[in-house]
This record gives sequence, structure tokens and C-alpha cells, in this order.
Amino acid sequence: QLQASGGGLVQAGGSLRLSCAASGSIFSIDTMGWYRQALGKQRELVAGILSGGSTNYVDSVKGRFAISRDNAKNTVYLQMNSLKPEDTGVYYCNALLYNGINHSSYWGQGTQVTVSS
Repeated sequence: QLQASGGGLVQAGGSLRLSCAASGSIFSIDTMGWYRQALGKQRELVAGILSGGSTNYVDSVKGRFAISRDNAKNTVYLQMNSLKPEDTGVYYCNALLYNGINHSSYWGQGTQVTVSS
């Protein structure tokens, strides 16, 4: 249902853009978000965006990351600038989808982001 892409290896200070497209029986998409999990740590919410466009970010990425969505393409993006080694981890997209009957939460497969110092 969710296909993420865009991860990779980048030097500190560099940029990456993650994409996550939803597919299938979708009537509407409520919240979409990006989470990350560093090695040995719990998964944390990095950024979220509501259907109306309101956004929220974890403090550590404010001013560096920007989440956006294209509702026509059922896609959420995460633009990551000024990357730091501590941004390294597996990034997962999440979406709350409504199929006309009920809401269900879906996860993408995860994409690795590695920031070298």
C-alpha cells in the first residue's frame, strides 16, 4: 500500500528527498508522516502532515526538514537538508487511509538514510 524511496548515503551537510506513494483502494488519506529508527533505538516520529496541510516536527529536525504532500498523487515527501550523522537511520512512512468504510494505518517498507561525518 505504501512504497517509499529516496534514501541513500550522503555526507554531513548534504540533502536527500524521501518519497512515499500510497496505492490501492483509497477514498482519502488523513495523516501522513515519516518516522525513523536508529540502530538500537526506538522508532520516533520525525514529521507529520494532516490532510489540510498542517505540519509538525520533532525538535531535532526543525528548520532542516520539510514534509509535504501531493494529494492528487497520494504521495508524501520529506525534504531533508543540512543532514547530520545523528539523522542516520531507517526512515518509514506511515499513512492513515480511508477506503470509504474504515480507516487503516499502513507502513512503508523503510528506506535507509546514512549520513557520514
